[in-house]
Amino acid sequence: MIVFINGSINSGKSTIAKMLVDKIGNCVNLELDRFHEFLEWMPIGEVIPINLKNAVSLIKNYLEMGFNIVVPYPLSQKNYDYLMENLKNLNTKILVFTLAPKIEKVLTNRGNRELNDLEISRIKYHYEIGINNPSFGKIIDNTNQTSEETLKIILNEIGL
Repeated sequence: MIVFINGSINSGKSTIAKMLVDKIGNCVNLELDRFHEFLEWMPIGEVIPINLKNAVSLIKNYLEMGFNIVVPYPLSQKNYDYLMENLKNLNTKILVFTLAPKIEKVLTNRGNRELNDLEISRIKYHYEIGINNPSFGKIIDNTNQTSEETLKIILNEIGL
């Protein structure tokens, strides 16, 4: 099984992904944002297609080894279409959940995370292009939910 956790920066993707990996078991948490660390010198717009290509390869490799995979990553329609096209022949369930808290909530510092100017700019961009309201998957407004409540919705949809 592949579970994509979509949403803007600071929407709760990483937190939910970690919790989900623990509940699913035999699971890989494929944090695509970490791929940018390999090419830190490259602008984000140029590195995203490389990250997606690498993600497809790793997803296929991990599936072949029998793992379930959780992928927390902001998905535009274009990037979603690329992933689905390149994963369509896999014999596994693919689920997509979008965490969509109100922008006012996402623009606040949460926990130990202090947003920098670049992150604030990216959040605004994500909301402008509709990362929080895609035409695919299940959208979860987690503005006023605890992480546990959000996780419960996803687990219920998965059937766990």
